[in-house]
Amino acid sequence: MSCVWFYLPLCLLTAACLCHSLKAPTTSSQQSFESGLFSFYHSLILADGKETTVHLLKDIPKRYYFVLEEDTALVPFTITVTPCDVPIEWSILVHKASARLLGKAAQGDLNAQDISKFQKATSMISTIFNYKGNSVETYMGMSSQSALYMLEFLSTERDTHITVYLTTDTTSGHLYPELPLDPRIDVIGVGHTTVTLTWKHSPSALQHRESIQYCLLVNEKHNYKSLCAAETAIRFSGMKMPPTLALSLSPNLLEPQQVMILSDSELSIINKVSSGEVRQICMGTKNTYTVPDLSPSTQYYFDVFVVNLLTNASAAYTGTFARTLEEPEPKVMKLKDGKTVQVVLDGKKQKLYSLQYQARHKKVQFAFQLCRGQVQVHITKNGKIVASENILGLRYLSLKGKPLDMYVVQLRSTEESNSSVKVQVSPHFHKLLFPLLPESLKIKSFSKLRTCNSVTIAWLGTQEQSKYCVYKKRIEEDQVWMELRNTDTCSGPESRHKSEKVLCKYFYDINLQRAVTTETIKGLDAGTLYLFDIYLIGPSGIPVRYHSKVVKTRKKC
Repeated sequence: MSCVWFYLPLCLLTAACLCHSLKAPTTSSQQSFESGLFSFYHSLILADGKETTVHLLKDIPKRYYFVLEEDTALVPFTITVTPCDVPIEWSILVHKASARLLGKAAQGDLNAQDISKFQKATSMISTIFNYKGNSVETYMGMSSQSALYMLEFLSTERDTHITVYLTTDTTSGHLYPELPLDPRIDVIGVGHTTVTLTWKHSPSALQHRESIQYCLLVNEKHNYKSLCAAETAIRFSGMKMPPTLALSLSPNLLEPQQVMILSDSELSIINKVSSGEVRQICMGTKNTYTVPDLSPSTQYYFDVFVVNLLTNASAAYTGTFARTLEEPEPKVMKLKDGKTVQVVLDGKKQKLYSLQYQARHKKVQFAFQLCRGQVQVHITKNGKIVASENILGLRYLSLKGKPLDMYVVQLRSTEESNSSVKVQVSPHFHKLLFPLLPESLKIKSFSKLRTCNSVTIAWLGTQEQSKYCVYKKRIEEDQVWMELRNTDTCSGPESRHKSEKVLCKYFYDINLQRAVTTETIKGLDAGTLYLFDIYLIGPSGIPVRYHSKVVKTRKKC
């Protein structure tokens, strides 16, 4: 029968315990030695078979002890140390002594004769293992007689922490999941925005599917040799981490810089950190995975961890890396004088859309009408940027150069939803694509003039004779936000149902102060919400839509 004790003594290996050149004890030295043993006995106990976190201060060694007491057979034991940040130095020392002597030492019951024997045994101290680095390292040993073991840890770079696992029970399974004989991750497919990975199954995953899962870490910096090293790196980037990838996280545990996605039994967490995006995906026991939504022409590092859901302990496969393919050159559409094109931009993929125009005159005028979303435009002339801004509403950009100058217009959505914009180019500055616009495109309603079956609205006009068409649409309370958000300001009256048309009228005024018109729309239902739209159509025939207005008729009159 064997017995194991684990200790964190304060001063066990003092001159009284492990010094190689001890003299015969005096009364005072005996008291000192007994005091050391008293500290040994009353130290924190490290439980057998559980993982322990050890915090290390720079250049200050830290020691842990455990005792193996054996009566009959050999005692196997393993020690696994996982650095969670910088490389560390650690070693195992053994002090062999009799079981009776170690037992009495642990109980603080040594007499002078026992102390003398203990001191003579100091020549039996030996170092059986040492290591320096940041890899996960496991020592497997066999004890044939009673012995006191010391584990010493040292960090010379900075304060850090590690995890230590000691056990003598080799029959009841493993705390750490097992890795296959070949723990490499294979890259079996690379695309512009995807990488497909596969790895051999962990024996633990095949035996205990319900309590084992694989978690993948994706980042642009480097590979990590352990899960705690990855979590530490993310913390150093300025954010807090959930305790482990293996936990079933809830949105309440996430920080503002984190996004959690749960789909098809896969848990994904995206961490926005200073060094880029760190993505974590836990996919159960699947051993093939395609990582989506990567950036083209970018090198990524991939680490797979097999995690024990019952203990949160993990083992790391050998990390790999891959570079996504370069994005193909986008197709460039050629602009023609006076022709209007409408471009729809994908907000999720954030792709650039390019338009090309070769000038035939010195002066060139680009016109942009924002239809939906938010759009950023860059214009280059012969490869040099000449204009860059966000488009709001209607925008004219007039540029000067030489005939045959090559202009390239690049458009990009600045929000995740799709955006849309109309573009036209012309050498004729005096011939505007869009109609002359009023100072404001807002529609005003008069609350005091509202009745149960009518509302009165007003809008500004211009100094140019133009056509104005009014449309109405009955909507519900819960539809207002969606209707206003999805409005396409470039769509004209042709997109509306005939039953929604109220009227069309022409007007203008040379004096802008008087370029205002009103209309009373009748035949409405009481207590009902209506969405009103006005389209301004100029000489070119291209419409400009005023900002939609929602008005509710009175319920009682």
